Amino acid sequence: MSAAAPFTVLIPARLASTRLPDKPLADIAGLPMVVHVARRAAQSGARRCVVAADDARIIDACLAHGVQALLTRADHASGSDRLAEACALLGLAGDDIVVNVQGDEPLIDPRLIDAVAALLHARADASMGTAAHTMESAADFANPNVVKVVLDAQGLAHYFSRAPIPHARDHAAGSAWWRQGQGVPAGFAPLRHIGIYSYRAGFLRRFPELPPAPTEQIEALEQLRALWHGHRIAVHVAASAPGAGVDTPEDLERVRALLA
Repeated sequence: MSAAAPFTVLIPARLASTRLPDKPLADIAGLPMVVHVARRAAQSGARRCVVAADDARIIDACLAHGVQALLTRADHASGSDRLAEACALLGLAGDDIVVNVQGDEPLIDPRLIDAVAALLHARADASMGTAAHTMESAADFANPNVVKVVLDAQGLAHYFSRAPIPHARDHAAGSAWWRQGQGVPAGFAPLRHIGIYSYRAGFLRRFPELPPAPTEQIEALEQLRALWHGHRIAVHVAASAPGAGVDTPEDLERVRALLA
């Protein structure tokens, strides 16, 4: 699927990583990981893909492989802060659509990028777009490292949480209640959030200036700041889970094997 109008992919990349130092530069099949991400993103309908990096070594690696890259400040508190600076450096207009693709997603599906970009072309009422897929297991549903999202009838996010939401009052705790078939609306299942976002560039530039939300601070989920301040987030429900990102040395070896 192609997005209905042009958009820009921005890929935030920072060298510091507790579990995997110099992660953007990790070699995968002879290329730095961030280059793999940019090449996958370039297969989407984006008019351009730009890496927003915090270190000249990332810039050099990108330019050596034909990937556009910008050097941003090293002291940004979050990826969205880095992308806000990148929007300003690129001179993007307020209505331009930006898709944030994480720099540790070398298996990202270009069709997912298009779908998340298309949300904002179709939804004038949304400031952001993101994605989710049906939860696969009770273990994931209970896992606080797996973020869940509940939608309304228009496909807009009610809330994101690390807690198992929605809570099924009449079903046993820890069960995959949505697979039991009784007492559950037909076709309904909890959704696992996918960490990809689209923004209007004007909103993205303003976002770092919004006061942090109490819910954001409690859950450690930055997207809750947008909901707290009354902005709407449209959600694309994907048919399946995306390729997993790279957070640990074990993840890196798995992806190396897949892309060898």
